[in-house]
Amino acid sequence: MTSAFRRGAREGLRDFLPISVGLLPWAVVTGIAMRSIGLSPFEAMGMNVLVYAGTAQLGALPLIASGAPLWLVAVTALVLNLRFIIFSASIAPAFHGHPLARRLAASYLLVDGIFAVGAERMLKADEPEWRWGYFIAPSVYGWLLWQGSVAIGVFGAGVIPRDWSLEFMATIALMVMMMPMVRTRPMLLAALAGGLGAVLLRDLPLRLGLFAGIAIGIGAGFAAEHWQQRGRQG
Repeated sequence: MTSAFRRGAREGLRDFLPISVGLLPWAVVTGIAMRSIGLSPFEAMGMNVLVYAGTAQLGALPLIASGAPLWLVAVTALVLNLRFIIFSASIAPAFHGHPLARRLAASYLLVDGIFAVGAERMLKADEPEWRWGYFIAPSVYGWLLWQGSVAIGVFGAGVIPRDWSLEFMATIALMVMMMPMVRTRPMLLAALAGGLGAVLLRDLPLRLGLFAGIAIGIGAGFAAEHWQQRGRQG
C-alpha cells in the first residue's frame, strides 16, 4: 500500500461515513422483506451477496412473492439498476490504466452513496493509487456494513416489532443518499418527474407504473440537459 493509497482510503472513508448511516435501516428492511416472502436465511443471504443492490432487491421481491414470470422479475431488476450504466460511464476515466481485476471489483462494489460523494473528487484527482484507495476503502466498508445489517434483518425478522415502521426509515435513507446527486437542475428535474410519474401511474398492472416513472425521469433529465447546453451555447 502506497502512501497515496492510504491517504485516499482515509479520505474516502471520512467522506462516506456520514452517508453510510442511511444504509442501516434500508439493509435491515431488505433482510426482513426477503424473509417475509418465504426465502430461507441461506437463500436470502445468497441473494444479497449475488445481487448487492437494495433497490433492485426490494423491487423484485413483491414480484417473486406474487409468482410473476421470471422475465418480468429480471427486467424489473435490470430497469431499477439502469442508473449504474450512467454512474459507471461517468467514473470510468478514474479507473483508466487500472488492472482488469480492479475494474471488475469496482463494478460490483459501486453503489449510489459511493458515486454521490466520491465521483467528482475521483475524476479531479491525478494520482491513480489515491483514486483507488479513495474508492475501494469506503466501498468495502459499505459492503460489509450492508451484509451485516441485512443479516440482522434476515435472522431477526421474527423478533423485530412490526410497529417500528422500518419501511418508512428505509425510504428516508434512500432520500438522504439521493440528495447529493440532485445538485444540478437536470438531475433535480429527472428525480421530480420520475417520482411524480411513478406515483401518478402506480395503479398500472404488473408494476408498470414504476417502469413508466423511470422512463419519464430519464426523458426529463436528458431534455433538461439538452436545454441547458443550448442555453450555454446561445
